[in-house]
Amino acid sequence: MPVLREIDVFKWLVVVAVIVVVSGLMSPGLARRLRLGRLPGDVRFTVRGRVFHFPFTTTILFTLVAWAALRIF
Repeated sequence: MPVLREIDVFKWLVVVAVIVVVSGLMSPGLARRLRLGRLPGDVRFTVRGRVFHFPFTTTILFTLVAWAALRIF
C-alpha cells in the first residue's frame, strides 16, 4: 500500500480547491449554456406549491468530470 507524502496530499487539496473555485465562478453561465440541472434524469416536481429538484444526472456528470480531472493529475 503506497504511503501518501505531505506533498501528495497538498497536491490533492490544490486540485480540489481549483475545481471548486472554477466551477463556482463558471456555474451560472455554464449551467445555462449546457442545461445543467435540466438534463434527462434530473427530477423536478412540485408538491403544494413547493418545487423539489433532484439533479441525479448532473451529479453523475460532475462526478465523472472530477474523476477524470483527478486521474490526469
